[in-house]
Amino acid sequence: MIRKATLNDVDAIKSIINFYAKQELMLHRSVSELYESIRNFYVCEIDGDVVGCCGLQVLWVDLAEILSFAILPEYRGKCIGTQLLDACLDDAHELGVTSVFTLTYAPVFFEKNNFKLVDKATLPHKIWSGCIKCHKFPDCDEIALSLELS
Repeated sequence: MIRKATLNDVDAIKSIINFYAKQELMLHRSVSELYESIRNFYVCEIDGDVVGCCGLQVLWVDLAEILSFAILPEYRGKCIGTQLLDACLDDAHELGVTSVFTLTYAPVFFEKNNFKLVDKATLPHKIWSGCIKCHKFPDCDEIALSLELS
């Protein structure tokens, strides 16, 4: 079941995100950050357990970022990622966002969902505010992809 995240999901979201962050596949998120941005998140719940999460962070009047997109390894390949992404894109569309981007190490998934590769240099500098927290900054090796919403 895909649903909006609640405050009770913070520990599970943090655990999933930090599982991948320990492998340097995404940024760590603190409990504080997650509480502050909980309204941005969707989760997938199976048998009472949160097994995946995805956030939509609005950055400007027409721009949002898909972030903290993660699914527990044993649940990958079960269309959960597509469902989480669709929930965020539906949210973006309802808000009136016209462009969504992501920085990722999983470009194939996003390309299968109609995202196009873009040069990170074309993304507004405001986007990079989260990048300052990363130990790889300014030498980011994530791949930037973007989707124009109709």
